[in-house]
Amino acid sequence: MVVVEEEEAEAEVLVEIGSYGAPVRLVCDSSEEILLLWAIQQPTLSKHNAFVRQSSLRLNVDACGHRLSIFQSPSSMVRFSIFFFFILLVFELGNCAYCSFGTIYVLSLHSSSNGSIPGVTGAVMWDSGVVLAKFLEHAVDSGMLLLQGKKAVELGSGCGLVGCIAALLGAQVILTDLHDRLRLLKKNIETNLGDGDLRGSATVGELIWGEDPDVEFIEPLPDYVLGSDVIYSEGVVMDLLVTLRQLCGTQTTILLAGELRNDAILEYFLEAAMKEFIIGRVDQAQWHPDYCSSRVVMLVLVKKSEKMGCED
Repeated sequence: MVVVEEEEAEAEVLVEIGSYGAPVRLVCDSSEEILLLWAIQQPTLSKHNAFVRQSSLRLNVDACGHRLSIFQSPSSMVRFSIFFFFILLVFELGNCAYCSFGTIYVLSLHSSSNGSIPGVTGAVMWDSGVVLAKFLEHAVDSGMLLLQGKKAVELGSGCGLVGCIAALLGAQVILTDLHDRLRLLKKNIETNLGDGDLRGSATVGELIWGEDPDVEFIEPLPDYVLGSDVIYSEGVVMDLLVTLRQLCGTQTTILLAGELRNDAILEYFLEAAMKEFIIGRVDQAQWHPDYCSSRVVMLVLVKKSEKMGCED
């Protein structure tokens, strides 16, 4: 459902999108949206990782009357940083040749099919995950979202904070990630949701973007798809969009929070996604007041059910 609320200026249209019950700024032009985001929020001037400590083994977050303890694996980040720095010093990324003790080797660097390095990107929390999790709590408390009894699939769950809070808010959540990240994800669910005081439910499943999802993800189609920091490289965008198409019906609402690191990557995603989805940007005035960051953007999307555009 898309309801036009008002038009504040020629270039800005406020609409209600999907099951999110507050007006958001309709994204009509990807280039214009990027220019506006970077001009208004100036992400490079604000503190990086204001709500997380990636060197810590545990992140504590108060939400829904609970104190959640989210375990992290910072050693994975350290190992990868050392390895990646060495690679950059020796050769260009890709299929490379280098010499060692008079021998020539040929290296081919591969990542998983969704463009991420196994065991790295989901090993620690990022600000966008905390912002999205607290946004869900605030939106439910404010009556802008109803999660009780709703099916939700979280993409790239990583450490699992967003999915845990969604379950505490009453959603039937399936938290997903690559196979090698599920152990940490399961540990955090058992630690934080294992006492039985739970309005919803949380299960874990492997989901590789771009591949056919298991039947449990799509029958029935979810009411919500959630994701934080899932738009992190151009290489994942098309596979991510394939998965969003597979998971979403016209009644599915997508909520994504992302780190403002690279304007070109976000613009690439917006331009591609706008062909099949209606996209709105959630103003920070609607976020949890204690968890706002100029380095994060919040988007709400719904699949187009018919020919629609900004002129509508």
